[in-house]
Amino acid sequence: MLYTGNTKNLGVIGNPIHHSLSPVIQNTVLQSMQLDYAYIAMEVNEKDLPIAVAGLKALHFCGFNITIPHKINIMQYLDNIDPAAQLIGAVNTVVIKNNKLYGYNTDYEGFINALYAKNFPLKNNSAVILGAGGAARAVIYGLHSAGIKTIHIGARNIDRARHTAADFSHLTDIHTYNWTEYEFKKILHDTPLLINTTPLGMYPHIDEMPPIDISLLPASTLVYDVIYTPEKTKLLKTAETMGHPILNGEYMLAGQGAAALKKWLGRKDIDIDLMRIALHDALQKKL
Repeated sequence: MLYTGNTKNLGVIGNPIHHSLSPVIQNTVLQSMQLDYAYIAMEVNEKDLPIAVAGLKALHFCGFNITIPHKINIMQYLDNIDPAAQLIGAVNTVVIKNNKLYGYNTDYEGFINALYAKNFPLKNNSAVILGAGGAARAVIYGLHSAGIKTIHIGARNIDRARHTAADFSHLTDIHTYNWTEYEFKKILHDTPLLINTTPLGMYPHIDEMPPIDISLLPASTLVYDVIYTPEKTKLLKTAETMGHPILNGEYMLAGQGAAALKKWLGRKDIDIDLMRIALHDALQKKL
């Protein structure tokens, strides 16, 4: 790809950022569409965030992604925040248009689109979420947007779970449990969808998993782990050996990237499968 003075710029900011695979998946699709855009990763320290945001705006970037640790702090520097991102409490995508900064959260779109791709029946259904942190908030909103009827949160920090549930209780029927209590185990007997939003099992701690007895789940339960490194966490491997359909976080990551690209380009014809394949290949090369 030949970059010129007319090349439009996109990117991702965070710290650390060297591990980010967003440039791989975004540039793969941009080049496949023969668009004169470049997407780069930029390390930004927390104290430099306001200067970095002003700089991206001054340099006429079309937009940028935000990753750890800036997803919350970025919000104070934006001119407008999408209601979904406001409720989730984090922004991972910024569109720069007419010299203004517009914030969105595309994590929930990536999460829910993976279930749509699986043809999983969401409307009026129920789900169990493990964990109550930032990832759980995006998952809850995604499930709500798809018409889920009931959500059960199982977590080790019950106070945090209750706080999270309270923020979304006006949208959906939501309940909280300590994931070791008997009532939560009863819920597992009837859940069609189990989602792990905790970091338990993420590389390098691949021998960890949430303290859930997978044998309690119905045979048809879809087990979805939003972790994508490793490709199959201990939770997913355990579920697979018991015959459950499984889903990891690769499609979610590719999906949120595709949703961001749609907002930057103003186009809907983004090849999410190409992004997912590029992501998968890049992950395999890291092994």
